[in-house]
Amino acid sequence: MGESDPHKLDGTVSSGHPGGTFAPFRHPAFRAIWIANLTTSLGATMQSVGAAWLMTDLTESHRLVAMVQVSTTLPIMLFGIFAGAIADNFDRRRVMLCAQWGMLMASAVLSLLTYLGYMNPLLLLALTLAVGTGTALNSPAWQASVRSQVGPKDLPQAIALNTIAFNLARSVGPALGGLLISIWDVSLAFLVNAVSYIAMIVVLMRWRPQVEAPVRQPMLPAIATGLRFCASSPPIRRILIRGAALGFGVAGYQALVPAVVRDRLHGSEIDFGLMLGSFGIGSIAAALIVAKARRRFGTEAVLGAATLAFAGAQIDLALATDLAWALPATFVAGGAWVAALTTINVAMQMRSPDTILGRCLSIYQAITFGGMAIGAWSWGAMADWQGLPFALCAAAGFLVVSLVLLRFLAPMPGPAEGRIDHS
Repeated sequence: MGESDPHKLDGTVSSGHPGGTFAPFRHPAFRAIWIANLTTSLGATMQSVGAAWLMTDLTESHRLVAMVQVSTTLPIMLFGIFAGAIADNFDRRRVMLCAQWGMLMASAVLSLLTYLGYMNPLLLLALTLAVGTGTALNSPAWQASVRSQVGPKDLPQAIALNTIAFNLARSVGPALGGLLISIWDVSLAFLVNAVSYIAMIVVLMRWRPQVEAPVRQPMLPAIATGLRFCASSPPIRRILIRGAALGFGVAGYQALVPAVVRDRLHGSEIDFGLMLGSFGIGSIAAALIVAKARRRFGTEAVLGAATLAFAGAQIDLALATDLAWALPATFVAGGAWVAALTTINVAMQMRSPDTILGRCLSIYQAITFGGMAIGAWSWGAMADWQGLPFALCAAAGFLVVSLVLLRFLAPMPGPAEGRIDHS
């Protein structure tokens, strides 16, 4: 990659003016981490497919099926703020390494116990919760490190490219996961995920970012600093409210798709993979254009259009009776998902100071993914009570009502409002 030492990725950030969508790839560290992240995201997507599908084999409860989604997002709500303080108090590269090793071990245990036939619903939830805890620890350190990989000028494009990597995995991983499950069993998908963490571990061990050593603070005062800043900033308060509402509303779709495929579409694990793959393709398409759309129309317009599109996709999925009907809905949902979440993420990053960036991002993630965790449980319980179509339509209705209200009560910040110059 052009470094003087072929065994290390130094932290040099290329100079130059900000470019287009793919400009961050001129930074060697970003390229290497992006490729490794794509690999681990593929593995994680296969594991998500396997866990969700396995739960439909283990139980007929829609609530327990939805709890698989809860188990992956709940740790971000419970531990995310502590993880943000850790990211600001310790070497972020080492924090990510610890998280990657932990997720590798949890996934390996999940694969082994599934292969041996010892899996049950509670054990499956416990192990996916362990992987989710690793994600909660890794995510603030990873997101806060993007700026040190590319510099502030290319940060919005880098966020979009990371979103593309995640959704490339979502477009290919589900189909691969479904194929692995069909030719062997779920344990193979879990094993592939465990192995995929090795790529990121190797890259992180070689990476040597040129950043100042963090000034450590006691954990609770450090967390309090981040909370005070977010609470005292009106633009950030409004961003957090929008994130919580969005997370709660979209969780119905994410949590109930496995049950829809099995119970309403009478599909197989391959069909489930195709559904998630269509979602991923829609996500990639949106990630390529969402930055231009935000510049042209503004964050409020993009967020509003994406929210309405996702609500429409939820209603369409509720009415679908076959795969050909459902696939276009998942494509639209994928595009709307990325357009909405990246819009909120960029707004949060550009208004958070460098010194407490990890804490600000962890608070954002705790609130947004907390909304998803609560929403997944709520919509799953509603599906058990009134059926899948009712729950999906109710989730769509919540998105529409909350959008109308929050455009007035908590509008997204204007282009310069609360923005921090990171140059």
